[in-house]
Amino acid sequence: MTVGYTSAGRRIVRTASDKSKSKALKKLREKLRDRDDGIPSEDAKYTVAHAVRDWLKYGLNGRDDATITKNRILAEGHIIPELGARKLRELSADDVDQWLARKARQVSTRTLQELRSILRRSVARAQARDKVKRNVVMLCELPKGKPGRPSKSLTLAQAEAVLKAAEDARPWLRAYVVLSLLTGARTEELRGLAWSHVVAYDEGRQEWRSVAEAGWEHEEFAVYVWRSVRASGDTKTPKSRRTLKLPRRCVEALRALWDHLSGRDAAPRQPGRGELVFATRNGTKMSAGNVRREFRRVITRAGLVGAEWTPREMRHSFVSVLSDSGMALEDIARLVGHKGTAVTEAVYRLQIRPVIESGATAMDRIFPGDDQEPSSGS
Repeated sequence: MTVGYTSAGRRIVRTASDKSKSKALKKLREKLRDRDDGIPSEDAKYTVAHAVRDWLKYGLNGRDDATITKNRILAEGHIIPELGARKLRELSADDVDQWLARKARQVSTRTLQELRSILRRSVARAQARDKVKRNVVMLCELPKGKPGRPSKSLTLAQAEAVLKAAEDARPWLRAYVVLSLLTGARTEELRGLAWSHVVAYDEGRQEWRSVAEAGWEHEEFAVYVWRSVRASGDTKTPKSRRTLKLPRRCVEALRALWDHLSGRDAAPRQPGRGELVFATRNGTKMSAGNVRREFRRVITRAGLVGAEWTPREMRHSFVSVLSDSGMALEDIARLVGHKGTAVTEAVYRLQIRPVIESGATAMDRIFPGDDQEPSSGS
């Protein structure tokens, strides 16, 4: 059917086809009705696979390489093989519900959330480009998947064993394990920590200065947890930006690493203001896999099964140990930078915010250094 003419005088035609004339006419009437209502016609050949692959190609700009790889693996492994051939305009909420129900028997709830998110965002992108009229994935509830790997934490005795095992590790690994366990910093925050964000309180100047400028002959030290190795370079949330006073064991481990990198132990590089604390020999950031592999060696030396532990569980252990010591949950939340903490404030590089001291004080009591006597009840 001719519905109009172009400025050049060419006809604008709408067509529809089917095996029977009545069905073909019905489709044509639907197209004409959509045109009258100002709704664009759907792409009859556009499939779910097209939508997902287009989103993977254009919808992840600026994301970390690891995030892109993870989404591609999930899409290629679960969505495209089962729903990919379906015409997107014919995909129904029932189709998605049934697919989610099947996946719920195979993957964890967290993975199921990620799969639905990929499909929802892929369809939303296609909808914005007039490939489909509505996003049926928005109509589907998320079922409960298989139980995931439970998070766990070290007991006080196990934490002591890990700290002791770390004493014999390489300087960077010792410092990494000690800071993970005694400050609760996320693994991506530690891998993004620069020496310029390791600071000492200069009593003479009455200000916090980087150890590169102030040196190590001071009483109080802290770290600015302001950055991470995420693609943006920022912490997980704005409220995760925090300043943490360092327990004595952390200071000792960092100073040993500084001395090692300064050449006293024939180290390959010299630490500088902008250089990463935990870096490769070339000064680049360490990968999560490299850190995990070395970390598990320390765990094994502590008498635990290394393959059963990951660096992020030192953060869980930090929370557990502080909670067992009687620290208020509000203080613990501030220390770990949880985004639901109302008292956590944004930190700016040129403005020194008050240092959160409660974590260092408690950790000094729980894990005293060589020059300290354990307090009663430790």
